[in-house]
Amino acid sequence: MGATLELADIQGNILAAYGKLGFPKGRTILINVEDAQAGRNLVETLRRRVTTALPWPTEKRRPIPGQVMAVRPKVTVNLAFTFRGLLALGVPIRTLRGMPDEFIDGMAARADILCDNHPKRIEEAWDPVWLDGKKPERRVHILVTLMSEMDPATGEAMPELEQVAQEVVGMCRLGGLRILEGHRGPDTRWQDLSAVTKRREDGSWTPLPIEHFGFVDGIADTVFEGQMALEDLAERARGQGKMLPDGSWAPLATGEFLLGWPDESQEIAGAAMPLDFSRNGTFMAYRKLHQNVFAWRRYMAEQAERFAAVMEVPREQAGAILAAKMAGRWQDGVPLIAAPTFESWQAFREKRAKAEREGDTATLAALKRALVDFSFGKDQQGVACPFGAHIRRANTRDMLDPLLATNDPARLNGSVLNNRRRILRRGLPYGQTPESGDDSGDHGIVLMAHCASLFRQFEFIQQQWLQYGLDFNAGNDVCPIVGNHHPGGKFVIAADPGSGKPPFFVADMPQFVETRGGEYFFIPSMTALRMIAQGLVDPT
Repeated sequence: MGATLELADIQGNILAAYGKLGFPKGRTILINVEDAQAGRNLVETLRRRVTTALPWPTEKRRPIPGQVMAVRPKVTVNLAFTFRGLLALGVPIRTLRGMPDEFIDGMAARADILCDNHPKRIEEAWDPVWLDGKKPERRVHILVTLMSEMDPATGEAMPELEQVAQEVVGMCRLGGLRILEGHRGPDTRWQDLSAVTKRREDGSWTPLPIEHFGFVDGIADTVFEGQMALEDLAERARGQGKMLPDGSWAPLATGEFLLGWPDESQEIAGAAMPLDFSRNGTFMAYRKLHQNVFAWRRYMAEQAERFAAVMEVPREQAGAILAAKMAGRWQDGVPLIAAPTFESWQAFREKRAKAEREGDTATLAALKRALVDFSFGKDQQGVACPFGAHIRRANTRDMLDPLLATNDPARLNGSVLNNRRRILRRGLPYGQTPESGDDSGDHGIVLMAHCASLFRQFEFIQQQWLQYGLDFNAGNDVCPIVGNHHPGGKFVIAADPGSGKPPFFVADMPQFVETRGGEYFFIPSMTALRMIAQGLVDPT
């Protein structure tokens, strides 16, 4: 039957990527708690407006039979807390000592583990708001996340977003609380988020599902038990859940993402007491990632010339091929596994365009499924998708199966070694994609990675898979897009052994992505929010 989640008890930003549900604008506000009672009053006031995981009517998500439906909000509201924030709100030490070490440490203290002190140390690179933790009055305690629809006439957030933000500011002015300033961007009081937008011919604005390097983003979304109706779950798990030894797909265990539920090892991890405080909550790694757009464009243009000459491909194709090899997908999201050559990619696009013209829903559904429903088992030499490509590192699928090379279906393990490293990837871009100037502006992606274990899931991916290459037979080579690029580093694009061409070495890469701040947060259930607000957390 699968898991039945208490959706009314779970904060909605865990299960849903709001940007995909028509909320392409957002704002995150950081609050410091000076007086515990004032902080609890704020939590109690905002708790009544928190957006839960109860579904609202949408074409993308069918309701679970018998499930209560929620009214679609104008602005979503969600709350999260740092370790010091829970302490400042009066949560007992006997409860807090059950929290994991990495959450207690905080992200800045683990900068070396996360490889964040590159190319500059965080003291130089991060937004000031994240760096003043040694001063009690500057410590990040509460994160308020707001998401809203976009006004197509202006391309800006609907006015309700500003209204709710000002309500939060007003509550902080009552005393005992302060909005923490020090964000880079147009307003130092908060971090604005926004999908990349485009103006239509009629003058209206529409959000685009791309990031500042130009790749379609947010294609895959990890699927776990209880997340949606059973009939949807089986279909959505294909390529987005866990791959079984027979090549089929199933949703991941709920406990990989929600505390208090069995995980992939069929265990319920230890948690802060009482159990009601932890259950249905999760942890989040909040990361502000600056994108060096001009460095990317210059470098890719230079390397495209070399790639065209060495690999003997037309110059007008070389740039697209090179970018796809680094990402593992073509810029429109088509994976190299589904379309390994420029010609097959064009054929894929033409087939999709034809199906759209003819209203061929079956073909469109199959092509959409191909964007996520694939594995790396048939590309064991990395010819179609290089071993070190971004998507091959971020979600290894079946690639790390130790028996994959046997080609014996009876001995395969599927994605079992990958299943305990998955995260729920949320967030939105921030800033405008620059068309001229340099990379000194404020533009990139705010990543919100949700998981039950920051150490086993998020930190492992960040350190072991993105910043190291041994698991991919690539030595010390890092991810070509988000990795830390040092002198002598490289990215290898294998050539088809039958082509007679040499592999192509991408070397001397500049830094494309840099962290500009972040922190570890606990996202409590609605039950735990009520306990925090009322000061009733009893670890006994």
